[in-house]
Amino acid sequence: MMMLDLQNVSFGYSRQQTTLDNVSISVRPGVSVGLVGESGSGKTTLLRLMLGLIRPTSGSIRFGEEILDTGSSAFMQRYRRAVQPVFQDPYSSLDPRQRVIDIIGEPLRSLRIPGDRTQAVTAALEAVGLPADALHRYPHEFSGGQRQRIAIARAIVARPQIVLADEAVSALDLSTRIRIVELFKTLAEKLTLVFVSHDLGVVAALCEEMVILERGKVVESGKTRDILATPKHPYTQRLLASIPRMPA
Repeated sequence: MMMLDLQNVSFGYSRQQTTLDNVSISVRPGVSVGLVGESGSGKTTLLRLMLGLIRPTSGSIRFGEEILDTGSSAFMQRYRRAVQPVFQDPYSSLDPRQRVIDIIGEPLRSLRIPGDRTQAVTAALEAVGLPADALHRYPHEFSGGQRQRIAIARAIVARPQIVLADEAVSALDLSTRIRIVELFKTLAEKLTLVFVSHDLGVVAALCEEMVILERGKVVESGKTRDILATPKHPYTQRLLASIPRMPA
């Protein structure tokens, strides 16, 4: 059974410009998927479609047996509990006026999830490696890596089935990036991860399957290890060739 299934999806921000062209992607339970491509390939637009923030011009998106219906408040309530995002910039994605307990607890309030909010937020903080005393502090009191951990805690506090991460480590320095990638690897053992990145190395470390996008089209997809070992499309070959390597 597919958790998320996109079939022949196209999208354009205007009639003159097609951002995504006939894209088909399937996300299975427990299988992490990397969406890879350079800037302008359509990765973020694809993620926005998966989040239900925009509607496809044509094609269909299914969640389980249901069509993703952005016009149905009842469906979107269920969908937002099941599918949560982590965005790129840990500095702009957190409200500087709110304490951590309110930032992480926001999905619990907006989705009307019952239970002890403080307990749930504390558990989410623990899951991302932050102490409980972070609850009543503000975002500016944390480093970039810690802020991204807070953003991840916000994404998992409602216990979603899928986390959609958009370039979630690209704004971090190398050592912090490695630690956050390790955190995502741990989380991917308990939920399904869709990870958008231009960095093949990060996707190789995180994702069992990979989808390569070039100018809004899927040019290659399959198991990550197979694509890295024998890339078939020239665009994939160029991406692999562009990865920096240490001199011998």
